[in-house]
Amino acid sequence: MIKSELIQKIADKNPHLFQRDVELVVNTIFDEIITALATQNRVELRGFGAFSTKVRKPRTGRNPKTGESVEVEQKIVPFFKMGKDIKERLNS
Repeated sequence: MIKSELIQKIADKNPHLFQRDVELVVNTIFDEIITALATQNRVELRGFGAFSTKVRKPRTGRNPKTGESVEVEQKIVPFFKMGKDIKERLNS
C-alpha cells in the first residue's frame, strides 16, 4: 500500500472528512515520526509497533563492480519492531 492508497481508505471510511484534511493528518503523522527519529527519539504506536534508530558502525566494504575495498562511514538507520498484535495476525 502506498501513501495515497492509505489516504483514500481513510477518506472512504470517514465520509464526513474531506480528503485534503485526511491527507494533512497523514502527512503530519509521518512528519512527526520523521522528526522524532531525526532527534534519536523512539516512536511507539501501541498495538502496531515501534520506530527507533540504530547506529551502524564504520566498516570496510567492497565495491561489487571492481572488488576494491571501500571505507563505509558510520550511519544512523531507521528500525521498526512490529507489535505483538501484528505478529499474531500475520502468523495466525
